[in-house]
Amino acid sequence: MKNDRALLEKTGWNLDNSYAGLPKSFFTRLNPTPVSSPNLMILNHPLAKSLGLNVQALQSSEGVAVLAGNEIPEGALPLAQAYAGHQFGHFTILGDGRALLIGEQVTPSGKRFDIQLKGSGKTPYSRGGDGRAALGPMLREYIISEAMHALGIPTTRSLAVVTTGEFVFRENTKPGAILTRVAASHLRVGTFQYVSRWGSVEDLRTLADYTLQRHFPDVDNQNRYLFLLQEVCKRQAMLIAKWQLVGFIHGVMNTDNMAISGETIDYGPCAFMDTYDPATVFSSIDTHGRYAYGKQPDIAAWNLARFADTLLPLLHENQDQAIKLAQEELSNFDNLYHSHWLAGMRAKLGIIDEEAEDKFLIQDLLRMMQKYRADYTNTFRALTLDKPEEMVLYGTTEFAQWHEQWQARLGRQQEAKTSSHPLMKRSNPALIPRNHRVEEALSAAVDHGDYSMMKRLLDVLSNPYSYSPEQADYAAPPKPSVRPYRTFCGT
Repeated sequence: MKNDRALLEKTGWNLDNSYAGLPKSFFTRLNPTPVSSPNLMILNHPLAKSLGLNVQALQSSEGVAVLAGNEIPEGALPLAQAYAGHQFGHFTILGDGRALLIGEQVTPSGKRFDIQLKGSGKTPYSRGGDGRAALGPMLREYIISEAMHALGIPTTRSLAVVTTGEFVFRENTKPGAILTRVAASHLRVGTFQYVSRWGSVEDLRTLADYTLQRHFPDVDNQNRYLFLLQEVCKRQAMLIAKWQLVGFIHGVMNTDNMAISGETIDYGPCAFMDTYDPATVFSSIDTHGRYAYGKQPDIAAWNLARFADTLLPLLHENQDQAIKLAQEELSNFDNLYHSHWLAGMRAKLGIIDEEAEDKFLIQDLLRMMQKYRADYTNTFRALTLDKPEEMVLYGTTEFAQWHEQWQARLGRQQEAKTSSHPLMKRSNPALIPRNHRVEEALSAAVDHGDYSMMKRLLDVLSNPYSYSPEQADYAAPPKPSVRPYRTFCGT
């Protein structure tokens, strides 16, 4: 134990607690609930090193105890954050019901990241829940969040998953686990909704000022709160465009799941689209398709409108003028999103310059993909590899005509056609976390204690644009099935 204690001191925790300096109504201070027998299942070595943490020390018994919530590292002030949110359009009070912010790790380069334990026990916001998490969903978040990072999409990340030696009870008994999540912050649209509804205007101002200082330090002081709205809209427009470009479906875009930082957060019933269809829904609870793939930009705009609602008292002392300022900014979101999306789609097709007709070329391809039930990722993969014969569109008159138009479009660029191929490789992943591959890896780990399949999957997903031979098997779509793939809000 003495050696382990020495290792813990060398772990590299350099925790600050700026959020704990906010009004006490924003959170509840409490420690994690200890678990009986923590065991480290997976540790993100590159992430740990980038945070300034000692990998060897994290793997010691004392290091694992911190990741399980059994030990509190020096400098930590654990707390559960309060927030609210519109869940499927219905407003409710929420909060960290099974997670605790341990503190903010300040890295050797001076960057600041929240360190959160997910599944760490009951809090005042648990609403009847047990505050725990099952192993499968925590491993799933680890896989998908790290895959998103490799794809170049802003995201919270996963440092580690430990099993607790205890069971949780859902539809049946499942092994318990705790995920250590790393985020630029856990400030959400729902955080602002909570303070707007139950706090004072000064509380709201304090939260907005804190957010600006943490995420947008280059604030325009002419109207700092309008600047906050503008910057959050910009980041969300870019984020949602990136989701759409790789076929990612979040699954539960409630306002409490929209991070102010512009990171993807809360990987519950998320999945990646195989067959292209804007109506694709995987979540078992999204029975009306509110959060379908094609609706994600509109939902983002709706969520941002709820964020703007909270800022109205800060935008202008005259409410009508405040509403006008907010509406003007919100009206820009659609243009921002489409600009990012169109630029991304051009890049996926190797188009370097701009022509007004490009959108029609893109729309025609997507229309054909939907009509012939083409695989989204592999269609662009085949175009990148110049292997159109591997596409289900190949052999149709429609595709032949489209392909001719596309080649003519590339020929009109000042840049040589040889410049298009590298651009396409940088813009079209050779593979994504295929849903059947993720489930396969989770089943091996959870049901049989075999993590080799998960580690192999993480390895091939770590460089999705490499087009390496070993990625070929992981690029294959699932076999046809009469049962649609379904995801669940795993807890």
